[in-house]
Amino acid sequence: MIAGRVTGHIFSTINHPFYDGKRMLVVEKIDENGKALNDYVIAVDTVDAGPGDKVLIVDEGNGARQILQSSDGPVRSVIVGIIDQITVD
Repeated sequence: MIAGRVTGHIFSTINHPFYDGKRMLVVEKIDENGKALNDYVIAVDTVDAGPGDKVLIVDEGNGARQILQSSDGPVRSVIVGIIDQITVD
């Protein structure tokens, strides 16, 4: 899983039918202190996240397809939670 911060939306007029009705967000990866890692992922939003939200991402195709209940969907990354707080012990 990956922690990240939503930085934007992806809009497309032509896409694979699998993505019809799904929101795609740009998520900047962050470390355990919330610092940006200079990397990003594009993920399907399943939790109604928005810009600035810290989120938890499943970044593995089979897991993503299971969450979206699709056996053959062309997807790799899915936002599965909004992070309230990260505590490092």
